[in-house]
Amino acid sequence: MPMQNDFAGKTAIVTGGGTGLGLEISTQLGRRGAHVVCASRDTGHHEELLARGRAEGFSVASAAVDVRNQAQVKELVRGLERVDVLINNAAGNFIRPSMLLAPKAFATVIDIALNGVFTMSRECGRRMRDHGGAIVNISAPYAADGKPGVVHSACAKAGVESMTRTLAAEWAEHGIRVNAVSPGPFLSEGAADRLWPTDELEKALLAQLPMGRMGDVEEIAKLVCYAASDEASFMTGSVLVTDGGWSLPRPLAELRKVERRRDA
Repeated sequence: MPMQNDFAGKTAIVTGGGTGLGLEISTQLGRRGAHVVCASRDTGHHEELLARGRAEGFSVASAAVDVRNQAQVKELVRGLERVDVLINNAAGNFIRPSMLLAPKAFATVIDIALNGVFTMSRECGRRMRDHGGAIVNISAPYAADGKPGVVHSACAKAGVESMTRTLAAEWAEHGIRVNAVSPGPFLSEGAADRLWPTDELEKALLAQLPMGRMGDVEEIAKLVCYAASDEASFMTGSVLVTDGGWSLPRPLAELRKVERRRDA
């Protein structure tokens, strides 16, 4: 894991950096010396991060940016003295059966979680190519194996993983590393309301996790910081899955019965 102050002197942009996983990533980058630029549409979501920065003495700035808006993205990136790290965390997700998913809702998620990642990466990549840098995209395990109810997000994240590998191959010559972190279900503000809104869904989700628990936002943020740090200087084009075994094959129910009989 990165050492304290290993991001000193670096500027890191975190999209969607004021809530949930983004808030924790922003906080950890700030604590490790980075100047953090928290970018999202609603700057009201940045208050908690700004308060943490004041209380703990790390550097943080708030920027109102819609990653779908190329002009806003350009204004942000070109207005910074330098950009060393980009965390593409902004996304949109909710549970909706595909036959009930409106085309506009599908397009909106694709626009935020895929097109927005490219727009941010392209602008930051142009700034990084003279001195190098690190980009970390947030994906999801169902980008590879699919999950019911998230066709919009699954398609976006599959594109993000392909983009991660493609940009990594193109931009390595500029000293720009591009990786992704793919977290399974984790506990954060608002996640339950959007992704497992009932007790029944939460129990069903937990039953799919071989480790028997959801992830902790802090442990996932640490992995993101590692991928962005010089500790991972030889890693590019990788997708780091941290999902408690969610994407692994499930033991057959009959196999479990045999195991229980043999253990008895």
